[in-house]
Amino acid sequence: MNHDVYDNPLIGRYASTEMSQLWSPQTKHSTWRRLWVALAESERELGLNITQLQIDELRQHVDQIDFVAAAHHEKLLRHDVMAHVHAFGDVCPSAKPIIHLGATSCYVTDNTDLILMRRGLELLRSKLVATIDRLARFAAEYRDLPCLGFTHLQPAQPVTVGKRATLWCYDLVLDLEELQHRIAQLKLRGVKGTTGTQATFLSLFDGDHAKVEELDRIVCRKLGFDHAYSVTGQTYSRKVDSQVIDVLGGLAQSAHKAGSDLRLLQSRKEIEEPFEKHQIGSSAMAYKRNPMRSERMCGLARFVMSLTSSAAQTTASQWMERTLDDSANRRLTIPQAFLAMDAILILYRNVVEGLVVYPKVIAKHLDEELPFMATEEILMAGVRAGGDRQELHERIRIHSIEAGREVKEQGKSNDLIERLKREPCFAKVDLSGALEPRRFIGRAPEQVDRFIQEVIEPIRQRYAADLNRDVEELHV
Repeated sequence: MNHDVYDNPLIGRYASTEMSQLWSPQTKHSTWRRLWVALAESERELGLNITQLQIDELRQHVDQIDFVAAAHHEKLLRHDVMAHVHAFGDVCPSAKPIIHLGATSCYVTDNTDLILMRRGLELLRSKLVATIDRLARFAAEYRDLPCLGFTHLQPAQPVTVGKRATLWCYDLVLDLEELQHRIAQLKLRGVKGTTGTQATFLSLFDGDHAKVEELDRIVCRKLGFDHAYSVTGQTYSRKVDSQVIDVLGGLAQSAHKAGSDLRLLQSRKEIEEPFEKHQIGSSAMAYKRNPMRSERMCGLARFVMSLTSSAAQTTASQWMERTLDDSANRRLTIPQAFLAMDAILILYRNVVEGLVVYPKVIAKHLDEELPFMATEEILMAGVRAGGDRQELHERIRIHSIEAGREVKEQGKSNDLIERLKREPCFAKVDLSGALEPRRFIGRAPEQVDRFIQEVIEPIRQRYAADLNRDVEELHV
């Protein structure tokens, strides 16, 4: 590392080696060269005057890139693609005349971006599936542990720790569906020419439309794609980029929501993210156990979400067949969206696998609010015992206000049930078991079971290979 220049923290601190290598200059420009080999090979198969020796020469030097020579050419030519054409030609002298034959720059740049994005989505899918699996395991473990529910961030009807986890997990399941759809929909730009009309290739093949169409199909197959986009300008539609980054933005939303919930729960000392033996929470406050991983997850998620607007504006501002104002923007937004999302999923899985639950604290908080939660059932029980619904409701209302005032102003425990026991109108109601938490969690445990059976198990079966991948360590 050169400590005298800026280091992108997505590379140095957060993302995996695999994702960082995917967006490296080596991978990018090796892919350019593979595209040039595929083009030359396909043109030869369709009858152009290109020899097998030329193709073999190109193939031998696909990964041997002289970046210094390429930089020298670019300084002179002010054109990155032509700089690499010349650098490739320097080491492939017999093939130099046929490199990039008939192509425009976007043949290599756009097709490479599509290839890398598809691979990037596959890498993210693997991490996403593993995170879904681990989160579902957590949900199953705590399927029936009652905890206080919240609406408006105010105490509400109890849920279970496991049921709440299924909410986080189901968001990721929806993201997985979108991600898989986008992988399936991605196509190659193919061989379309300068403004998308394939005019140059039509000239090369002496006006033979069938051969031009076949060239498009052959190149796609060689690069691992079934289809090319039906029409393009000089570039494929930048809406594709926007759609891909929107998927990442949606995944970031899910991670941010879960991360925020965990931060709130940690502040209540109910659930904590992993905290290592020698980890320091604060440089000043030695007792602190800050949720730094969830906080980082939220911070990176906001970054990814912000990139969706950039991709949308790039799509909207392309003029006619293309303008070049997309280039510098895409060099930043596309790789960094993938790198940041990669880091988020590493964090998410790491947090889920090390979550610490404190049932006694959860029970304490639940007990403090449960008397209020029980009032609706107590009211119905009073009516069934022959009481007047309106009178019962009024007595509950008055005592709830008084009990709440004692809790808030005096710091006392909630004595609502004891107050109601002294009311004659509730004399026929058995209040002894009114505060059993499991009476108020409805079908939460069964919902967890059904969610895992109907939603998670098919995912585990479909993506079984992804569940056995090695776990990436956090860099910091």
